[in-house]
Amino acid sequence: MPDAVPRPRLHAVHDWTDGEWAFEAEVFDYVTQPVVSPDRADLDHDPGLPDEWWDDLCQALGLLSEADGVRVTVRDEWMERAFPQFLGIPAPAKVERVAGHGDLHWGNLTTMPLNLLDWERWGLVPLGFDAGLLHANSLLVPGVADRIRKEFASILDTPAGRIGELAALAEMLQAVARDWYPELAPRLRAHAEILTGVRPPVPAHSEVTV
Repeated sequence: MPDAVPRPRLHAVHDWTDGEWAFEAEVFDYVTQPVVSPDRADLDHDPGLPDEWWDDLCQALGLLSEADGVRVTVRDEWMERAFPQFLGIPAPAKVERVAGHGDLHWGNLTTMPLNLLDWERWGLVPLGFDAGLLHANSLLVPGVADRIRKEFASILDTPAGRIGELAALAEMLQAVARDWYPELAPRLRAHAEILTGVRPPVPAHSEVTV
């Protein structure tokens, strides 16, 4: 991963076992700047981030997309089941992937200077997934959601980027089925319907089914 991607520095990795269980702990630098949204992943107010912060985020995700992802984080098998179950549409036949953070929400971003936190899901994600996930977590604050669409229009307004955004919405709607995001749920469904022209089903189960 490029050194210019702003993130806490990894100092050490510790592995150990306890009976049947295996554990791994990673030791990072302590980050002093506050998280944008410390109590929730989605956003309920405009944090008033400066233009420099947005420039840094765009640069960080651009640099990250050029890294060599070590694994596929959002798998085809999950998308084949999640798209019909949570979006009401077939899964895409082809998915363009790039290296991405994989869990880009407001609880994993700091204020100035920007740092991206919580890297356990980083790897190959559908193009547009990171920006789409951050946008979905911003729908309660239309001004911030609009800013994300503006900053990442070159990705989200492409066919491949639209697939990544839909994958992010499917993941969010799966969380809604687990009773997460009660305030956000209607806006997630409404935005999914705008993108697909199909009203998302309300699934009986939170887990993807065959």
